[in-house]
Amino acid sequence: MKLRQDAISTLSLMLLPTMAWAHAGNSAGWWHPLSGIDHLLAMTAVGAWSVQIGGRAVWVVPGAFVCFMFLGGVIGFEHVELPLTEVGVAMSVVLLGIAIALRQRLPLLVAASATALFGIFHGYAHGYEMPLMQNKVVYTAGFLTTTACLHLVGAFSAHFLQKARNGNRLLRFSGAASALCGIWLVINAL
Repeated sequence: MKLRQDAISTLSLMLLPTMAWAHAGNSAGWWHPLSGIDHLLAMTAVGAWSVQIGGRAVWVVPGAFVCFMFLGGVIGFEHVELPLTEVGVAMSVVLLGIAIALRQRLPLLVAASATALFGIFHGYAHGYEMPLMQNKVVYTAGFLTTTACLHLVGAFSAHFLQKARNGNRLLRFSGAASALCGIWLVINAL
């Protein structure tokens, strides 16, 4: 009897690590925006571009991205087909990079609408790729919060670069480099 009890206890302990690794955990949503260069470049670029535009755009442009990213995430959860998602995500990197490189100060409504469209594609990608058994609320809160933090990183970087000597050149160069990376992403998405 004692041997049987020891065997069951040992077997149970051996299976515990396997069970612990069997799910993605609640951090998947927090990490997903950091998992690809396309998301990193686009989300930091949204923040940087909003600072270049200035005024209310600093809040409205990233806010539009996050709100419509939520909508895209909901569409992705339902696995509704959104054609050319990867191309849309990659094109957001290209267009945001060009906007920064050329220092495009578009009207607020146009800039917010563009980033809202980009947010739908990014949100769809996050929602569609949600791990099975993941809590949708926690996952969504994670990717939205991480996205907002990346917007802040881009915004603060642009703010301090604009104050630095030759910082505007560096900011515009980073936009051009981002656009080139985006072109590479578009080619790979096709």
